[in-house]
Amino acid sequence: MTKALAIILILAMGVQIIKPLGLPGLKRRMDFWKIALLAFAIWTVALLGREFF
Repeated sequence: MTKALAIILILAMGVQIIKPLGLPGLKRRMDFWKIALLAFAIWTVALLGREFF
């Protein structure tokens, strides 16, 4: 599951750099770091969830 999330978020970051997604907070090409921050948060929750459940 974490590998699938990683691939999806890396693809989203690539698309953001090529053509901005236009979502709130993702209007400029330089906003791809926000997707990376979201990816890190999701990855952390997934790892913690796997540890405790």
